[in-house]
Amino acid sequence: MSTHSSPQADLSRLINPRSIALVGASDRPQSIGGRTLSNLLDHSSVNGELYLVNPTKTELRGRRCWPSVAALPETPDVAVIAVPASGVLEVMEECAARRVPFAIILTSGFGEAGPEGERAQARLKEIADGAGMRIYGPNCPGLTNVNQRLGMTFSPSYPHDLVKGPIGLATQGGGLGRNVMQAMERGIGIGLWASTGNEVDLQVADFIQYMATAPDILVIVTLLEGIKDGPRFLAALQAAARNGKPVVALKVGKSEYGQRAAQSHTASLTGSAEVNSAVFRQYGVIEVDDIDELVDTAWLLARGLPGERDAIGIYCSSGGTAALTADAVGTAGLVLAEFAPETIEALRTRLPDYAAIGNPVDTTAAILSDASMIEQTLGAVAADPHLGCVIAPIALDYGETTIRMAETLIAAQKQSPSLIVPIWMSDRLGEGYRMLVAGGFAPPRSVGKGIAAVRRWAAWGRWRRSAAAAAALERPLPPPVPAEAPAALRSVSERDAKARLGRAGIALLPAAVARTRAEARQLADGMGYPVVAKIASPDILHKSDIGGVQVGLADGPRVEAAWDDIMASATWHQPDARIEGLLVEKMAPRGGTELMVGVTRDPVFGHVMTFGLGGIYVEILRDVTRRLLPIGPADAAAMVREMRCFPLLAGARGRPAADVAALERLLVAVSDFVTTNASTIEEMDLNPVWIGAEGEGVLPLDAVIVERSAA
Repeated sequence: MSTHSSPQADLSRLINPRSIALVGASDRPQSIGGRTLSNLLDHSSVNGELYLVNPTKTELRGRRCWPSVAALPETPDVAVIAVPASGVLEVMEECAARRVPFAIILTSGFGEAGPEGERAQARLKEIADGAGMRIYGPNCPGLTNVNQRLGMTFSPSYPHDLVKGPIGLATQGGGLGRNVMQAMERGIGIGLWASTGNEVDLQVADFIQYMATAPDILVIVTLLEGIKDGPRFLAALQAAARNGKPVVALKVGKSEYGQRAAQSHTASLTGSAEVNSAVFRQYGVIEVDDIDELVDTAWLLARGLPGERDAIGIYCSSGGTAALTADAVGTAGLVLAEFAPETIEALRTRLPDYAAIGNPVDTTAAILSDASMIEQTLGAVAADPHLGCVIAPIALDYGETTIRMAETLIAAQKQSPSLIVPIWMSDRLGEGYRMLVAGGFAPPRSVGKGIAAVRRWAAWGRWRRSAAAAAALERPLPPPVPAEAPAALRSVSERDAKARLGRAGIALLPAAVARTRAEARQLADGMGYPVVAKIASPDILHKSDIGGVQVGLADGPRVEAAWDDIMASATWHQPDARIEGLLVEKMAPRGGTELMVGVTRDPVFGHVMTFGLGGIYVEILRDVTRRLLPIGPADAAAMVREMRCFPLLAGARGRPAADVAALERLLVAVSDFVTTNASTIEEMDLNPVWIGAEGEGVLPLDAVIVERSAA
């Protein structure tokens, strides 16, 4: 599978074509060609010419039918291909001869259908590349431009999913994409849906890139089964961030089961869930876990992006509901606003003495007898200068009172600089709910869902204002990941690995390899005790597992005894290993904390750094954080502070503060070292890394480098 980036496409003529050819147009209403014809003729506003192509017809539904693409009077911007798989290559040859810019291939039976389909798919790409044509699909439901009312799709749901709006949707699979589209039932407007299928050419990344500058799209939503071209995807994320457009993503294939399902569906590379999530965080992508979270979060962002203030106000008429919502706010790490004095005074004046006028506000059932109370008090809360969002949970449908509440919410939002988020908690979807939907609120259906969306909304705003966002915009894209596995890998000895790190300016303890027992003692005497002794062999990576390490050697006789023990143990466990001698190294100072820094080459994105607690704890506690390389100082600082164990480094409970500044410099230095040697380094592991108190520095105590060797 090649992952080399194709040139960035100008998709404007695909998304807003001046002319379309439907190849395989049919009068059979349930066929792919028949449904697509109906969607284009009956339910779309085609601005230019629509050419119907079918060699067995001269006319369809009163319109002229052409025998082939070659016979068309002009070259269309887009050819929508709805013929059986056996005929697609011939049609593509005709399109290539006419220099058709874009082909949408609805037909399945290609890369997802086994070796023969993969060969046919490769031929599709060859034909297109030879003519400079771009392919959308195959094995896709088509392209839907709702804002222009254009459905180049066979979906029977297209006529029912036509609520225009500011959300752009890019998916690979059609079923989940249509599920998101049908959130239109809650009033959510989705202006453009691209479902790219097998991605033989155009990918989700290309449509994110297009939406990043499309004036009618404010929020980008994507459902991913796999990412075929990491650098292309990252370039699209950078474009979205640069234009201030949030990207909300749901990535399937996180478990082994999900990975198998995703690969069988679109033949996509699913990648590592941990790496994907780390990349998303690095580029400000809002990752969600299910469709309802995707929809709730995207619509909240589409209604209004977070500003400098993101504190929360809660307005409710039920004490229990107010407490439930406040709990959810606290659990999510959000902050309840301290109301301004004028807000408190307005609430005190209009609400009964027994109402709660702090935050959360509990109006009590008093509003049942005086609905005007809602208007006066909700408006005061929404206008408070200390908050950015008002959550208004509605626990039950109370008929006229709930209708009045809905009317007031709609009116208050028009006057409020803050977002108002009504949450409809009842299973009874009455008139009040329908009014909120019509008013553009798309109410979440539970407190948990509503708060989850608000948490992600606020987090994106904080990311946009952070140094991490600026770093993401300036980060150079990684080179394309090689398509083939390396011919061979080899492990660099610890001595050589540390020598390379030392030349790169990374501080290390004194160390040397002894060839004899006497030389080992001589080296230790010169360094000063205590020392560490390790087997020196390029064939033994996990030295401690075979008794190949002894620490705390306090004098010469112990060093000589360590030589005998380690050599015997290595010979016993790995008799064929190449032994270079004994690595004698000055022991790290007492105290300090053990950390680890690792680098692996991800098959999609390239080199990824993993940092966390070291020694034996990395596998037990798994307190790690990740970043795509290269990183800069802002990334390094963020990585260190994301760790759950960071309070240990910061000096919790009387511990001396660790040399965090030196640690951040080490992370950047490792990134620079790997980036400089990116073509050869496959993996790298510094574990443990010793960190001392402020001013004592950071020292890698062990180093493993696995590199690509020439074939």
